[in-house]
Amino acid sequence: MDIKAVQEKIKLFFREVVAEGKKVSWSNKQEFIGATIVVIFSILVLAFFIGLVDLTLSRLFGLIM
Repeated sequence: MDIKAVQEKIKLFFREVVAEGKKVSWSNKQEFIGATIVVIFSILVLAFFIGLVDLTLSRLFGLIM
């Protein structure tokens, strides 16, 4: 493959990237804040659950050993 063909493929790729970027529907500020709160809350709940399971299993194994 020659250099010209590679350059044309790169140009085509970036033109398609720009075209796809224009099709994206971006969130407004309120949607962004709401989604961020949901993610943070979900992480906290999951961290609490994993911590609770870890504590329970470590005490259980402590009794066995």
